Amino acid sequence: MYIGDESPLHTQQAAVRALVCARMKRLTLLACILIALPAAGLAQWLHHPTEAVPRKADGKPNFSAPTPRLPDGKPDLSGIWHATQPNRCVNSQGDAVPCGIEIGGSPLGGNLGRNLPGGSLPYQPWAAKLFEERHAALSIDDPHVRCLPDNPPRHWTLPHLTKIVHTQKLVVLLYEVNAMYRQLFIDGRPFPEDPNPAWNGYSVGHWEGDALVVETRGFRDNLWIDTWGSPMSDVAKMTEKFRRLNFGTMEIEVTIDDPKVYTKPFTLTLSESLEVDTELIDEFCVEGDKDYERLQRIRGK
Repeated sequence: MYIGDESPLHTQQAAVRALVCARMKRLTLLACILIALPAAGLAQWLHHPTEAVPRKADGKPNFSAPTPRLPDGKPDLSGIWHATQPNRCVNSQGDAVPCGIEIGGSPLGGNLGRNLPGGSLPYQPWAAKLFEERHAALSIDDPHVRCLPDNPPRHWTLPHLTKIVHTQKLVVLLYEVNAMYRQLFIDGRPFPEDPNPAWNGYSVGHWEGDALVVETRGFRDNLWIDTWGSPMSDVAKMTEKFRRLNFGTMEIEVTIDDPKVYTKPFTLTLSESLEVDTELIDEFCVEGDKDYERLQRIRGK
């Protein structure tokens, strides 16, 4: 007999929530420790001023300043970016307040289709069933939990930083988790023939006015594109249209065409905010991490 909510399902859910909260609390504690340390004692440049940042009279960054440009006049996407996260926590007076252990990330990180009609992606029936199963299991098979790469477009939605280094023929994306990188070639090269399936695929781009349009294909099969478990297959083609709207804001229009998984292509818009006066920090999910094993034990496997 189970009393109140003490059923196996509720016990499993409570345990998973406890694990997630404990992990986030460790991240929060680490952030507090780093902030408290003297700058001279840090191995990273957490407080090093970013060069060429337009400033207001009070010395704060002017994120509304015009978009910086490359020598050829095209928008320069360079900088350290993170998913724009609107304030979602309010006090009793309705004023925005810090969200405790909330560490940011896009609202689309959980369900990439939440802003589409019906609040869902256009799944094939088998993919819809798989999505529901993954979500019902609290996403404990998420590759992110297993220390595997955060393939695109996931890295734009999670609460981690991506550094863009932009030249006239190449855009390099440095993602701080597990030292992941992407190369977006804008030198006119074609896609490779018969590419080896990859977590991040193969990306080539071109300019359409002030928008950098990048197509990526050659993904490995059975990827996750959000935390709830929306799948993406090896036949998927992803198009990202980058627009730097001003100094501090970048918009990415993402279109995924994957007829193996979805009934039609879908498009959504992500927003990224610039982070200045800081740098990337090593963040490795390393061998010996026990979170995934604990989740599997909770699940009964």
